Amino acid sequence: MSTVPSALAPAAVPPGPWREFWIAFSANRGAVMGLGVVVVLLLLALFAPWVAPHAPDLTNPAAFLKPPAWQAGGAWRHPLGTDAIGRDILSRLIWGARLSLSIGVAVVLISVVVGIALGLVAGFARGIAEITIMRLMDIILTLPSLLLAIVIVAILGPGLVNAMLAVAIVVLPHYVRITRAAVISEVSKDYVTAARVSGAGTLRLMFSEVLPNCAAPLIVQASLGVSTAILDAAALGFLGLGAQPPAPEWGTMLADAREFVLRAWWVVTFPGLMILVAVLAFNLLGDGLRDALDPKLKR
Repeated sequence: MSTVPSALAPAAVPPGPWREFWIAFSANRGAVMGLGVVVVLLLLALFAPWVAPHAPDLTNPAAFLKPPAWQAGGAWRHPLGTDAIGRDILSRLIWGARLSLSIGVAVVLISVVVGIALGLVAGFARGIAEITIMRLMDIILTLPSLLLAIVIVAILGPGLVNAMLAVAIVVLPHYVRITRAAVISEVSKDYVTAARVSGAGTLRLMFSEVLPNCAAPLIVQASLGVSTAILDAAALGFLGLGAQPPAPEWGTMLADAREFVLRAWWVVTFPGLMILVAVLAFNLLGDGLRDALDPKLKR
């Protein structure tokens, strides 16, 4: 039986960009675990009304500071116990996932949109505009992030929306600097010169030519920025400057439970663990995205 010569054998089809991305991303087991945890948190946030066993603000006068179900005195009606006024801890944690993730996503969206706009202006305009924008970002970076957020909330007034604006301002310089650095690197390349020679205007160069090629570092920073936003919002909530009671925000839950640390460990431990798990998951996801989107780090 005749065989096809090796020179005439069909060449292997190279993987598409999405498959290549997934191969590089899945090589990082920590990133895959982080993605799985993020998906679970998103599902809990989306389906909180159906997953949570109780309403987040429903009180039970007969179940003040009930321990978890596996501890003496606990009951499976409240698997993770109750707080000082009889609210179910598990239900508040599930509803808190919706609130905390919404804060993180909203903060990142605000800071990314504003940061990209300022970074593009600084990278293209140069001169006085660039100096003004970048020196303002440097001033923000020189101040401790949490202290600056506290000052902004103190000026605007405590509340969830003001806390989100404060955190967005705090993380804004990172997106401005990343966008400006990417723009400066891209504008000197041949495809931008060809587009400019063909008559492309500044706005077309910004949004059609340069910005798509700056997306990779911004995506990585955005995924890491969600964890920073969740952590800063929880800190403001703990200080009483973020989400206000009875909102089931994880930082606010920690603040409400401070006086019961020695008497009821569960009212402090479980909200703290949720913050830890969410922040760690987004950080692992960001590391995986960096490895997959940066050609220098692909294995």
